Amino acid sequence: MVPSDVAGVILSSLFMSRHKTKVAIVTGAGRGIGRAIAVRMAQAGYALVLVARSFEELAETRRLSGLETKHALIVLVDLAEPDAPANLFEASLNHYGRIDVLINNAGWAPPRTPVVKSSASDLDRILAVNLRAPIMLTQLAVSHMATRKRGAIVHIGSEAARNQYAGEAVYSSAKAGLVAFTHASFAEFRALGIRTSVIIPGLTDTVLIPHNKRLDRSAMLRPDDIAGAVMSVIESPAGVCAVEIALRPARDPMARR
Repeated sequence: MVPSDVAGVILSSLFMSRHKTKVAIVTGAGRGIGRAIAVRMAQAGYALVLVARSFEELAETRRLSGLETKHALIVLVDLAEPDAPANLFEASLNHYGRIDVLINNAGWAPPRTPVVKSSASDLDRILAVNLRAPIMLTQLAVSHMATRKRGAIVHIGSEAARNQYAGEAVYSSAKAGLVAFTHASFAEFRALGIRTSVIIPGLTDTVLIPHNKRLDRSAMLRPDDIAGAVMSVIESPAGVCAVEIALRPARDPMARR
C-alpha cells in the first residue's frame, strides 16, 4: 500500500501534469506585497508555494487566494539560514514536480542604524535575506527551468537601491546588488529561455512603513500595484523581457513635510 503522504504527492504531480497548471514560488507571501502577488497569481490560475516564517500569516494568504490546500503549499523557512533555499526547493519539487515562476519578494531591514553601530547579526541578516537568498534561489530555479527552456524569475527590489539615505547603507547596498544581479543574470539566462526581471517600487503602504504625520499614506503605492506589475512581467509575450521596472506614486507621499 502506498503511504498517504506519498500518495498525495503522486496525485498532486498527476494533476499538475494533466492540467498543465503553472507553479510559482512566492517568498515573503505572508503579508503586504507578497500576499498581494500570491492572490493575483492564484486568480490567474497558478498553483503556489507560499513562503515565510509565520504559518498563521501564510494560512490567511492561502484562504484569500481561494486555492485548495493541495494547490497552495505552505513552506516555513527563515531565508537567512544558509540551507533554507535548498530546503524550500526540495519541498516545492517534491509536492508539485515543477517550478515555472520564482518571485523573490522576501526582504528584511532593521530600523535605520548608522553603519558604525550596526551589529554583526543585523549585517548578516540584511545581506542574507535581501541578496544571498535570492541569488541561491535563482541558482536552484535556473537549474530546474533550463531543462524545459522556459521560466520566469522576478525580484522585488526597493527604491533604496537608487536613492540612498543615512542609516540604510547596508540595506541599500543589498538592494543595489540585487538590481545588478538581475541585469547580469538576464544576460546569462536569456539563452536558456528564462526571463529575469526586477521591480523597484517606491513608497508602498504596508506595515513595514511606520505611521508618520508627515506622510500621506493615501498617495503611496498599494501592494496590488506591485502585484499588477509582476503579472505584466510574467504574462508578457515570450519574446519580451522587462528587465527592470520602476514604480513610483503619482503624487508625492512626502509632500506634507
